[in-house]
Amino acid sequence: MARSRREALLLGLASAGGLAAPAQSASRTPIAKTGRPGVEGQRRADLGDGSYLNPVLSGDRPDPNILKDGDDYYAVFSSFLYYPGAVVWRSRDLVNWTPVGPALKTPLGSVWALDIAKHDGRYFIYIPVLVASSAEGLPFKLYVVHADSMDGPWSEPVDMGIDGYIDPGHAVGEDGRRYLFLNDGHRAPITADGLRGDGPVEKVYGGWPIPDDWVIEAFAPEGPKILRRGGWFYLFSGQGGTAGPPTSHMVVVARSRSIHGPWENCPHNPIIRTTSIDEPWWSRGHATPIQGPAGDWWFAYHGYENGFRTLGRQMLLAPFEWTADGWPKALGGDLSRPLPKPKGASMDKVADQRGVALSDDLRRDVLGAKLAFYAPADGYLERARFGDDGLVLEGQGKGPADSSPLAFIAGDRSYEVTIDLEIQGAGQGGLLLFYNDKLFCGVGAEAGRLRAYKMGVEQTYPSPGAMEGRRLTLRVVNDENVASFFIRQGDGAWRRIVSYEVAGYNHNMADGFVSLRPALFASGEGRTVFRSLSYRALERGAKVVSRRT
Repeated sequence: MARSRREALLLGLASAGGLAAPAQSASRTPIAKTGRPGVEGQRRADLGDGSYLNPVLSGDRPDPNILKDGDDYYAVFSSFLYYPGAVVWRSRDLVNWTPVGPALKTPLGSVWALDIAKHDGRYFIYIPVLVASSAEGLPFKLYVVHADSMDGPWSEPVDMGIDGYIDPGHAVGEDGRRYLFLNDGHRAPITADGLRGDGPVEKVYGGWPIPDDWVIEAFAPEGPKILRRGGWFYLFSGQGGTAGPPTSHMVVVARSRSIHGPWENCPHNPIIRTTSIDEPWWSRGHATPIQGPAGDWWFAYHGYENGFRTLGRQMLLAPFEWTADGWPKALGGDLSRPLPKPKGASMDKVADQRGVALSDDLRRDVLGAKLAFYAPADGYLERARFGDDGLVLEGQGKGPADSSPLAFIAGDRSYEVTIDLEIQGAGQGGLLLFYNDKLFCGVGAEAGRLRAYKMGVEQTYPSPGAMEGRRLTLRVVNDENVASFFIRQGDGAWRRIVSYEVAGYNHNMADGFVSLRPALFASGEGRTVFRSLSYRALERGAKVVSRRT
């Protein structure tokens, strides 16, 4: 029987180092076009002609929160169980972004939607942490880190003494008192220094009544953001649930003359929502309103890409205007087409904000800005040593599941990752596509043998085969959620080990709110040395020829 085109192409990659992507099936659900390529072929929002195409930050950028500080914009995202976490990003135009560095290195638990604030010249990041889960519910604690600059250094996390709530939104009332608005319409007063709760948590807003026949995940008022403008306090919230059905999430707004209410819902709520499974972006919500460089207004929010939930919730940008009666009106439509970029940005510093190269020789520390450990234990930073020989990663656990892999965020629909590795001692090292400790696939190597993993379980059929020695090169090609793993030793030819379909490696199948990420792991006794990490985005219809390693 003749091989399928995909089969032939992947076998060609194994011998020639390239991949030509097949034409999209006409029966497939339409998806948004991609932006023009940036570094390493990664998709880039800025089209270079005064317009941009969403996402402005591809890959897993959930619950975006934006702070405008002079000419600069800063963003942070939920980092969940990845550490170093709470990575700060900087932009001048809301479209081109670059990482500044992590604000949180101490493992606390799962970090959910954060909030950045500037008050009296000092910077704060409010951090809700899921410290455990139990039959009684989800026990959260609220922490804060603070600094003199968004570049850091950041303080150690401070326990605010506010427990059981998520999604803080900093606000200052008409009397100058500071508050954190929280999920489910709650509000907590905080001390003047912004570091602790200062009174009981109260319910102050009941949300917008969602029609009974709408297909949503849950009522779930969350992500409150307060904007003061024109004598009004505006309260922007997410509702409907952040995942589940494509039509679940939405953005609603209410306003009040006082920080204490009463809150009046907008007559044309929701102001943002996915209404059809045919749209390019699903579950759009959790918006931050932000003023552009020229004084116009924008929403930064997240959404799942149609057909690519594995990439996580990506950051989207859309303009809005104020109506004559003082309500915000979104203008971006379904975000399927390019939109004019925000005007008025100071162009200095913009050139270096057009993405970050994921390829790295691994000789210098890139933790936080690129790589992060999944669910690490205390002292995790001592496991990784960067130097002239590359990254030396001490083994942990018995296999990939409990090894606390080092992962990075990929934002392309198709890509290849290649890594050189050397096994030292009686351990295992390898390359994964990792969702969480129960859901991953990939290949591990140890002295004389290979191991293959699918759905978080070691596979014996088909057999991954053997290898010679302790040095090898591994590669994964993720071609629109079909992942193929390859091995090469020395100057020999590439050999394909196994291929898996990974579209189901996402939150709707496995919970956790994260994304499917390329990851390096070292387990058992001994260590693994990783060298020459190479990432290359693959555009449909273009053949990409890889470098030798």
